[in-house]
Amino acid sequence: MAIESKEFAAIRRDYSQQELSESSVAADPFVQFAAWIEEYLNSGPLEPNAMTVSTAGSDGRPSSRVVLLKGFDDRGLVFFTNYESTKGRQLIENPYTALHFFWPELERQIGVQGVAEKVSRAESQTYFHSRPYESRVGAWASRQSSVLAGRGELEERVARVRERFGEDVPCPPFWGGFRVVPERFEFWQGRPSRLHDRIVYTKQADSWVIARLSP
Repeated sequence: MAIESKEFAAIRRDYSQQELSESSVAADPFVQFAAWIEEYLNSGPLEPNAMTVSTAGSDGRPSSRVVLLKGFDDRGLVFFTNYESTKGRQLIENPYTALHFFWPELERQIGVQGVAEKVSRAESQTYFHSRPYESRVGAWASRQSSVLAGRGELEERVARVRERFGEDVPCPPFWGGFRVVPERFEFWQGRPSRLHDRIVYTKQADSWVIARLSP
């Protein structure tokens, strides 16, 4: 049965767990990000490192998908992918990207805007070899974002990769990491009556400027 539009529009909840202020946040957004990550991990989420990655190629048409954050430090946020996938090709054409984390358990969101750059080949290889065997096989077998005739075609590719490499599966030349170098962070804390707290960090030269945005 279809959901009536008025019923769907009436779905809402009020946010009242915590608050966020200019005086309570760290001066460095990476420190604030790490603190929120740690608090979120302690809440027992299903996919604590899931984030939406939004990209647009040279044609300007955007696309989004959920991927897993695999590392971060003061250089940026890192995830790994097939460079020949839609997101890989778009980031090579247009490196400007946006990342988004939604943590309903804590009534929080984090938005990051920045420029993506490939990590070093050594860094990609190190992470690749830390992955489970089946994930390494899958990286070779999947021509990510390309059309498949059916599931059987993919399973045949998996079998060929296993036969080709055995247990020693190398990092594919078309696979690796992107590091998103942030230019902007936004920390969003849900508040009652939709009067949410929004604290934004904007990079200016070698420092970060902190401001509050209207909800």
